[in-house]
Amino acid sequence: MLPLDAWIPDGVGWETLALLVLVALAAGWIDAVVGGGGLLQLPALLLVPGLAPVQALATNKLASIAGTATSSVTYYQRVGPDLRTALPMAGFALVGSVGGAAVASSLPAAVFKPLIICVLVGVALFVALRPKLGAATRLRYAGARHVAVACVIGFALGGYDGMFGPGTGAFLVIALVSALGYDFVTASAKAKIVNFATNLGALLLFVPTGSVVWGLGLAMAAGNMVGGYLGARTAIARGVGFVRAVFLTVVGILILRLGYDVAVPYFS
Repeated sequence: MLPLDAWIPDGVGWETLALLVLVALAAGWIDAVVGGGGLLQLPALLLVPGLAPVQALATNKLASIAGTATSSVTYYQRVGPDLRTALPMAGFALVGSVGGAAVASSLPAAVFKPLIICVLVGVALFVALRPKLGAATRLRYAGARHVAVACVIGFALGGYDGMFGPGTGAFLVIALVSALGYDFVTASAKAKIVNFATNLGALLLFVPTGSVVWGLGLAMAAGNMVGGYLGARTAIARGVGFVRAVFLTVVGILILRLGYDVAVPYFS
């Protein structure tokens, strides 16, 4: 077997690398449609031999930012989301992400997980019981107030992404749908731009500390880009009903995943 690049951790063979790229492709597709690709990609990285948790987190962000950049461009070309809202929201999200990452170590995840599960259950019921929610864009605010609400959402969820992270894309979508009144496809388009900013904010801290495993991250970034492109095309072609169904599926998986994390310590 040919030796892998020096940037790949010891013990990672070509077969493992190929599997991780396929995982990144699937995660990019999920992330582009409705967010939540990290539910698949990050656990896969945490299983890589010799990879520290902080390296897994940092490498996940490198792969993810490639996918969100690709899906953002694809959505912009085909849906044309209004950048007058998306860009300020992304800017505040970047600041929130940097701040959240900076204080992450002092905020135990165990405190957040039960609360997030409750919020997700509420979100899932809210969407499931309102079938017309997100079917069409009906903005709830106008002008400066609309942008201000978007920036508050961006800052808050950017901080969440920096501190904890799972499901940020899905939270962005539901916030854009329920709080601002966008349809699911437009919300996904704007969420990708904002999610790109939160990934960038985290990388601004991870890169200088040397936490990114570049060879692994770049290989997975290629898969994430392909998935991001295909996911955005699928969401645009299939429409709001499809995105809504995928959203509920991803939220359900996120509830089960976080519920498992909370329950395991009590049974071990």
